[in-house]
Amino acid sequence: MALDIDQKEPVVLVERYGSVMAIILNRPHAINALTLEMIRSIRQALDEVKAENYFQFVLLSGAGSKGFCAGGDVKRLAKAVEEKAFWRAELFFHEEYALDLSLHRFPKPVIVIADGITMGGGLGLSAGADLVVATESTVMAFPETRIGFFPDVGATGWMFTKCPRGYPEYLGLTGYEAKGAECIRLRLANGLTRKVRLQKLRETLTKYAPRISSEKGEAVGQLKALLNPFLEKKKILSGPEMDQLVEIHFSGKASVQEIMDSLLRCRPANQWCEDNYRELSHRSPTALALTLKLLCHNEGRRLEEVFATEEKAAHFIIRHPDYLEGVRAQILDKDGNPRWQPSADEVPFF
Repeated sequence: MALDIDQKEPVVLVERYGSVMAIILNRPHAINALTLEMIRSIRQALDEVKAENYFQFVLLSGAGSKGFCAGGDVKRLAKAVEEKAFWRAELFFHEEYALDLSLHRFPKPVIVIADGITMGGGLGLSAGADLVVATESTVMAFPETRIGFFPDVGATGWMFTKCPRGYPEYLGLTGYEAKGAECIRLRLANGLTRKVRLQKLRETLTKYAPRISSEKGEAVGQLKALLNPFLEKKKILSGPEMDQLVEIHFSGKASVQEIMDSLLRCRPANQWCEDNYRELSHRSPTALALTLKLLCHNEGRRLEEVFATEEKAAHFIIRHPDYLEGVRAQILDKDGNPRWQPSADEVPFF
């Protein structure tokens, strides 16, 4: 497995427990932000699982206490773009999207332990899993428009098959952070457990792995039954007021301006509208326009088409000045004051 220059251990740990392969993202200092080396290591491990009949399922998690995966390593990507080595960033996106798609199509069950921060590329990994377990510490979000990028990793397609109405647009545009049980309510995770129970959960899965069926559908059912005793039994409370607001102001809108106008009309009487209007006002106008166009275009399309379209969009946006400016303002200098150069009219239509 590849080594990071800033650590002695492999960036991905692969542990084999009989018929279980545990894949552990291992850059805890960077909240397991993905690099090309990590993507290739994960892909290699998954190829081994497919090739060997004795592996029944995959258990994917992250090292450290902060999170499963914060997304792609934006600093490395931005450095490539700054050096005009666009091919390096494009290679990362190409292989990341291929890995994500392979998880959606994987022939054996995949379980993701999404403990802590799970954002961007982390959600790309979890979205293709058969079972996603969150904890009280889990935070799921697509914060990309804050840095002049867009929610990728297939999200502009698969969010429509997972999330309630209006939430694909809302999550993608605003970067709203779903926490704990809310991740289950928004269908980004399947079950909630307590952080203190994770070790016992892993031990139980490993112990009973040899008894798991070789037929995927049946195996997923058996794994659900094994996980069930560890999951919170309290009813996940719905958010009817928020759901209604999200649907009214974000669903089915043809342009970002239409969303902004809708929020503006309700803003004087509703703090939620005020807060979201302000959030969108601080985002890259170009990234917002691109995000909404991708969501409108990719709804209902096959994932292969979704990823292909997002790859073209990534090639476009990393060449736009808002990308490096967003990374500078939010991640490097952290002054929180990006100077956007709007060009919404130039956003390609896919």
